Amino acid sequence: MLVLRFLNVVAPAYFLCISVVTFVLQLFLFIPSMFKDPSATPLFSSALLHGALFLFLSANALGNYILVIQNSPEDLSKGPNLGPGGEGAANWPDASRTPGSALPGTHFCRLCVRVTQRHDHHCFFTGNCIGSRNMRNFIMFCLYTSLACLDSLVAGVAYISAVLSTSFNNPLAFLTLLPHSISQFFSGALLSSEMFVILMLYLWLGIGLACAGFCCHQMLLILRGQTRYQVRKGTAARARPWRKNLQEVFGKRWLIGLLIPMLNVGSDYHRQKEK
Repeated sequence: MLVLRFLNVVAPAYFLCISVVTFVLQLFLFIPSMFKDPSATPLFSSALLHGALFLFLSANALGNYILVIQNSPEDLSKGPNLGPGGEGAANWPDASRTPGSALPGTHFCRLCVRVTQRHDHHCFFTGNCIGSRNMRNFIMFCLYTSLACLDSLVAGVAYISAVLSTSFNNPLAFLTLLPHSISQFFSGALLSSEMFVILMLYLWLGIGLACAGFCCHQMLLILRGQTRYQVRKGTAARARPWRKNLQEVFGKRWLIGLLIPMLNVGSDYHRQKEK
């Protein structure tokens, strides 16, 4: 448990550090190098278009990251008839610690010390549980983080190819870039700043692929009407149309919620709570 609590602090700090480094490299290295391209037009230059795209992706990624933390799942153990001594807690095996059959789909998280409705998993990078209230923002956070990493990867490859006069026409050029750069760095032929950018390329690739895979996995579970916690427990998927499952997370205007994630369309869960 001590290791998990330590990871719950280190993982958000790691994500924020990577975000700051990415911003610095994009705004002070990659984008200024694009302005030096003599073939670019001053109004619709590649630097301006790339900068606008990067800011859009970053704003959605960081905005949804904050919303995941702000929209923390409700602690059901503090609700009426659910706290210690309540009717719901009486059916729990260890008195408001482990949800039993009285509240299906709920789970007690020892790190957050709360009982979460439709608990999916505990995300260490946000330091928060993912449940009914913040699932939509978590999926958008994963989606736009992967796109921002892809954007940074493309910009970084363009910068390295221009600085080192390296061609990436061969598909194996990127795979051999790291070992070749390490040998050049220790021989003194490669600057430390250039080596740092090359290391960041592989870091963006890893984070982008991980977030994209996690986003696709979560969307598949939503379409089936399940959560990761229910899959681990062997709970069967709900037999209802996939559109209903999407509406529960993204609201009735779920397509708008997918295309414009920062728009407050609201989920069906929030609408039921407001009523």
